[in-house]
Amino acid sequence: MSETIYDLAVIGGGVNGAGIARDAAGRGVKVILLERGDLARGTSSASTKLIHGGLRYLEHFEFALVRESLIERERLWAIAPHIIWPLRFVLPHQKGIRPAWLVRLGLFLYDHIGGRKRLPATRTLNLHREPAGAPLKPEFETAFEYSDCWVDDARLVVLNALDAAEHGAEVCTRSEVTHLRRAQGLWHLEIAGQAPVVAKAVVNAAGPAVLDMLARTDGRIRNPDEKIRLVRGSHIVVPKMFETAQAYFCQNPDGRIFFAIPYEDDFTLIGTTDADHRGPLDNITATADEVTYICESAGAYFKKEITPADVIYSYAGVRPLVDDGSGKPETASRGYHFDVECDEHGLAPMLSIFGGKITTYRHLAESAVGKLSPYVPMLAGPGWTLERALPGGDFPMEGAGKLAEDFATKYPFLDSAVIRRLVRSYGTRAKNWLGKSQSLADLGQDFDHGLYAAEVDYLVTCEWASTAEDILWRRTKLGLRFTATQVKTLEKYLATSQKDRADS
Repeated sequence: MSETIYDLAVIGGGVNGAGIARDAAGRGVKVILLERGDLARGTSSASTKLIHGGLRYLEHFEFALVRESLIERERLWAIAPHIIWPLRFVLPHQKGIRPAWLVRLGLFLYDHIGGRKRLPATRTLNLHREPAGAPLKPEFETAFEYSDCWVDDARLVVLNALDAAEHGAEVCTRSEVTHLRRAQGLWHLEIAGQAPVVAKAVVNAAGPAVLDMLARTDGRIRNPDEKIRLVRGSHIVVPKMFETAQAYFCQNPDGRIFFAIPYEDDFTLIGTTDADHRGPLDNITATADEVTYICESAGAYFKKEITPADVIYSYAGVRPLVDDGSGKPETASRGYHFDVECDEHGLAPMLSIFGGKITTYRHLAESAVGKLSPYVPMLAGPGWTLERALPGGDFPMEGAGKLAEDFATKYPFLDSAVIRRLVRSYGTRAKNWLGKSQSLADLGQDFDHGLYAAEVDYLVTCEWASTAEDILWRRTKLGLRFTATQVKTLEKYLATSQKDRADS
């Protein structure tokens, strides 16, 4: 690394960092992406897993943000139809919170301000006559059904990093930037236990740790004007609560909202909370109070009540929101701002990102590259990231079913549930490791739940996975199904494979 001068060093392997690395590498500049842990290790894999405009943001008059998000919604679906797919949401009308006409007006705006083309429009439901009302308590009579999209958040990050690498970027996980300094118009980045990196420009996409990264920087001209507000969002996963295909968007009397979403076929994902976060940014977990709050919130709407004892898995992430002075964390803006500063000669720029949401990551990346183009001229020019599908997404927006049928024909030995998972994880790229296999035996060791050595080896060699956690919780969601014994079996295989690669 020390012999190479990169045009751009991107710090942070979350969705914004990976998106910027992809955009910049596709313009022909020499890019290195540095992530101190695994890709999507933090906030980017702890979202509610939605590509959405943010219906509740209309109430806070964030019309520009909602419009930007809604425009991106179908654009992202088009370039990643394997990991993003449409989902209908049922919003039960809760009497006494907001009048029905006001909710319907908000949904009318939601349908029309963002260029919706393929997603169906809002409709009003009589919950006592529609199947969507079956899981809900009988006091709910009316609901509104509208469209948004679901996303596998961690895979979105990995696929952006993969496309960046295929455009020539170096993607370095387990590479913590410990110190940055300017010298002779260049950035010198110290990496824990590794050779230093030299770059002409730096992007600080460290998410919740953006200010910590700035604190590790020498030679800064000024402090950024922006501040961030760290807001923790927690979620729980429970056994499937309803058979309907729709998700539910519910409003609590305290003004907060939560989603209940079909998840990984056999589960329901419920969240999120909004709480100011103070303290360390590693190993963020949902508190007992937050888990109880989510369970009680769901109990106010659904016939099937849940308690903390029913929770199979919980997770939490810290969102680095722009500090706009909002009184409550749930009202803080989900918009984003950039801070760009250079040395006294206008060289060695650093662009720091404050705020953002997963839905706007691609547009944020394009805007960030535009901000840096005066300093790195090769970055100038029109955007390109909507012209090329993310890896595996090179099929029609509504073609996942046809792709699954093709895989079922070519690989008849695979269970239909496994094929569904592979299509929704890898799209057309699944054939890269399924190859010419004729039977399950050709896929190598069976770790159960449809995970075989061929897939594990692919994730290690092509997608930067190195631990069982990387594979079971970020590259796949099979951690929900694996027992402790099965996890140990996978860990043993990875250790042996790593040793074999080192010996060779």
